[in-house]
Amino acid sequence: MIAALLAVAVQGAPSDLQDLLGQVDPVRLRATVEKLASFHTRNTLSPTLTEAAEWLAEEYRKIPGIQVELMRYTIPAGRRVPEAKEVVQVVAKLPGESDRIVLVGGHLDSLNLQVDAETGRAPGANDDASGTALALELARVMAGRKWQQTLMFVGFTGEEQGLHGARALAKRAKSEGWKIDAVLNNDTVGSSENKAGQKDDRRVRVFSDESESHNSRELARLIEYLVRTNMKDFEIRLVFRRDRFGRGGDHTPFNEEGFDAVRFIEVHEEYSRQHTHEDLPEYMDWSYLANVTKANLVAMYSLGLAGEPPTNVRIDMRQGHDTTITWQGKEGQSWVVYWRETTSPVWQGAFVVESATRFTLQQINKDDHVFAVGALGGIPVNAR
Repeated sequence: MIAALLAVAVQGAPSDLQDLLGQVDPVRLRATVEKLASFHTRNTLSPTLTEAAEWLAEEYRKIPGIQVELMRYTIPAGRRVPEAKEVVQVVAKLPGESDRIVLVGGHLDSLNLQVDAETGRAPGANDDASGTALALELARVMAGRKWQQTLMFVGFTGEEQGLHGARALAKRAKSEGWKIDAVLNNDTVGSSENKAGQKDDRRVRVFSDESESHNSRELARLIEYLVRTNMKDFEIRLVFRRDRFGRGGDHTPFNEEGFDAVRFIEVHEEYSRQHTHEDLPEYMDWSYLANVTKANLVAMYSLGLAGEPPTNVRIDMRQGHDTTITWQGKEGQSWVVYWRETTSPVWQGAFVVESATRFTLQQINKDDHVFAVGALGGIPVNAR
């Protein structure tokens, strides 16, 4: 029954999405990672970081329609920062029909804890040239068509010193009133195995926080659902934590400012190749990185075309074998009603509703299930 009820909850023709997925190029991803890793270091404290940022900005400028900013901000003295320093990061934008924003990024800076921060070799291939290359590849693929939302592609810096670049951009977004629908942070997404013999080239983890101030957990569930219904032989492994135990990433400052943000990361990390000279391109899996890029593309495609989210999503309290959901929203818009059992971490079924703000789920009772409604392609809002 569940399989029969699964519906593709994305906007636009499936062939359009499949065409875009087919344009993701592992050879191009590899070339970007190898170029970034060829810089002696991209440590935020080194002059070479600016060179790498300028190179990345120029690659974005080659893409028709992309607007590029080298955003300057100041890192205060503190952990791994002997004195305050002005640095840059890359913010590229593909304007859409609305001022709502879907943001994807990785951190451009690298770190090797075994050498001097300013002069030592720090290739940072997987951590995180992989996420930086992924965002650039998405810009190349997605720039060829029109989108409802504005798409933003970011090469963060200052991540290894305490998420400074992401914090600067998140605070700027908040103060300037940016309408960010979703942030997809990709950090260490290019390797499918570790030295312990563990390998998983068919899944990527997505970490998400749960809070009354943002809807990141439902963003993660939507990504899992979209990938499940649009990709073969690749899955999202949801992890219901803000990030790995005791560690952090560039999505968190956006959570703290009230934006929906999640983190993508490979399933089996190899810790000896993080923050060392061994973080090299030859240890990466380009087919795997391409699949993670495609998973992000599925999410960006859907979110980039989504209508405005519903409000006042309610469950009809009358008892019965069926469940009726009502909501408020833009007239004439298409919606998706989701449901799952209370013990399920993922959405088990979805119904597309055209031009209505009321729907009855036949023989799915309100006692045993959780419900939500989203704009077609948008983040679901839980029914109360």
